[in-house]
Order: sequence, then structure tokens, then C-alpha cells
Amino acid sequence: MDNFMTLFSFELPTKILFGPGCVKELSAELTQLGVSRPLLVTDKGILAAGVLDKVAAYLPKDMEYQVFHGVEPNPKDHNVSLGANAYRNFGADCILALGGGSPIDCAKSIGVLAANDASDIKGYEGKNKASKPLPPLICIPTTSGTGSELTFSSVITDTRNGYKMTIKNPFTAPRLAICDPKLTLSCPPELTAACGMDALTHAIEAYTATCAEPISDAVALYAIELIYENLVTCVNQGDDLEARSRLLMGSMLAGIAFSHSDVGAVHCIAEALGGEYDLPHGTCNAIFLPFMMEYNMEYCAAQYARIARAMGLSPDTGRAGALTAVRAVKQLAKDVYLPAFADLSVDPSAFDQLADVSAKNISTNSNPRPMKKEDYMQVLKLAMG
Repeated sequence: MDNFMTLFSFELPTKILFGPGCVKELSAELTQLGVSRPLLVTDKGILAAGVLDKVAAYLPKDMEYQVFHGVEPNPKDHNVSLGANAYRNFGADCILALGGGSPIDCAKSIGVLAANDASDIKGYEGKNKASKPLPPLICIPTTSGTGSELTFSSVITDTRNGYKMTIKNPFTAPRLAICDPKLTLSCPPELTAACGMDALTHAIEAYTATCAEPISDAVALYAIELIYENLVTCVNQGDDLEARSRLLMGSMLAGIAFSHSDVGAVHCIAEALGGEYDLPHGTCNAIFLPFMMEYNMEYCAAQYARIARAMGLSPDTGRAGALTAVRAVKQLAKDVYLPAFADLSVDPSAFDQLADVSAKNISTNSNPRPMKKEDYMQVLKLAMG
């Protein structure tokens, strides 16, 4: 349901540079920002694939830079601390993040520690704890999934307590996002699938969140259209640059949508699983999205029916259209070869702890259906089959 009667604000502080080959503008953009000593934050996979070398070739000539590649999947609090030390030791004046959501989220939190002269990211968990602007942050995504290059948040694993925490503040938004679809061509099929389903979850949850607003609704619906229409092609024909471009735009729009709305209970479960088992975030979202949509059905059937129309599947505005959207999401996960929950070797004895952590997630309150621990238990059991 459209909501034009509630006060809202919309802020997008990130400059976006988009298009095949646009990474070539990196040198000019850094010069315009007036920076000279970047810390390049990435992971070992990007390093091994040679992507870092390709991007570094577009840095200004003779620019000194330091590479920090100690970012793990589901980035950890100690990755952030080590990165902040690298930033200080090098005397960096900006951060350049290259990769998927893990390097970009880690880079954001490195910037938080650098700006606040701090050593532990735990002190900035939650909303608006980071009160100082970050050093200039430039993000170059190599996957189409997290949208982190355009969001206000960073998700980091708290290794001492075994869960994912969120650091959210407009200060964490990157100064510049260079979104070159050519850099996503080398993304392997399994990662393309997981990231694409992550982006679809962002868009669907943003559209149905209790705090959604008209602008986030608009970009969420277009994101759903682009992702749904192009994900299978990108998984099966990874060299299709047009499909990759459309998928990257869908991911970006989904990032804008949930950054100005929120996610919901799907992400709460996915983050609980990621924190406890270090499982791929996008895969967890893909597994739980259709089950949570079914569980939410009576609270947002009209929105789900509108999602079906965005997918080009059903003109029905009621429950029949909503069910079409749920079935389409479930089938899409199968079409891109993602596993079922039972394939992840999660012991049902852990459900109680997972449900408890999920219920405490700050995004639980944004889910269209009110969720308590027992609701999360029910969805976990439904997904296990």
C-alpha cells in the first residue's frame, strides 16, 4: 500500500558512476577528490583473480597505495581492526574498496575506526553511533548483490558473541561508487546466483517493510523487475554484458531501496545463520525468502501481488497474485541451482538459539508481520521440511 501521508526523508550522498568500462575514470575521480594515499581493501579471491591489478592500473601514475586483503567472507570484527591498523600505519587519506559485499562492508567499518581513532568496531554497533565523517570511501563492486556501495550500513560478525552486528549511519555511505558491469563478468555462477538472490531479497523486503516510503517503493519494484528478468541469464551465460549490466543496476537500486526503508525477517534469519555457521549470506536469503513470504502473506498480500506484476507474471491484485510471486521466488532459487535448507547441515537442535538471535535483530520490527522468537522457530521448521 502506497504511503503518502507519513513524513519521510530521502538522502543519497554517494556519487554513482555507472557503465561498461567506467572504471577507467578512477584516476580522474581520485584527482577530483584530492586524495593521494589510498588503502585498497579487498580479499584474497580478488587478488588471485588479477582483478586488483586491473583496477590498480587506473590509479593516477606514481600514486602510492597499500593493499589490505585480509577480509574474510562474512567479514569479522578482527578483520576491521587489522584494516584500521593498516590504514594508520600507511598514513592513508582515503579507502578504496574492491570486491563484493564483504570487502565493501569491511572498508566502511575500517573508515569508522579511522575517523573516530578507535580500535574496536563493537562500540559502533547499531544506528547513529558513528558521529564523525569517514575518510573518502570509493567502492568498486565486482558482484551484483549486496548494494553495499550505495547503502548506509555495514554488517560485521561479532566473533566474541557469534552473531552479525550492523553499523548504520549516513556517514558510512561511500563518497563514490564506480559500478562497472565488466568487472562482474568474471563472477562465477554460484556466486552470481547467491548475490542475485540477496539483491532480490533486499528489494522485496524493502518494498514490504513497515518503514517503506514512496521513493524506496519505486526503486524496489524496478529492482525486482531487473533482477528477476536477468539473473538466470547471468548464471548460465556469464559473459552476457547486457544482462550483467541490468543485474548490476537491479542490485544497486535494491541497495538504495533497503537503505532508505529496511530489510525484514529473512535477513534476520540469514544473519543469525551467517554469524553462527559462517554460511553464505545470499544463499541463506534465497532459502528463506519464499518461506517468509508465505508466513507474511496475510499481512502484505497486496504488496506481493504488486511484486508479481513487476515480475511480469500476474495482473491479479489479490491473494492469487501474491501466491504467484511466492512460487516464482521459490522456483527462481531452484533455476539458479541454489541449495535447500536441509543441504546446509544445520542441526535442528540449534533452532532455539537461531530464533532467539533472529528475534533480537534490529530489523525484526520492520517485518510486515510481527515476529517473535516462536515465529522464527516456525519458519525454521517450515524451511527444513
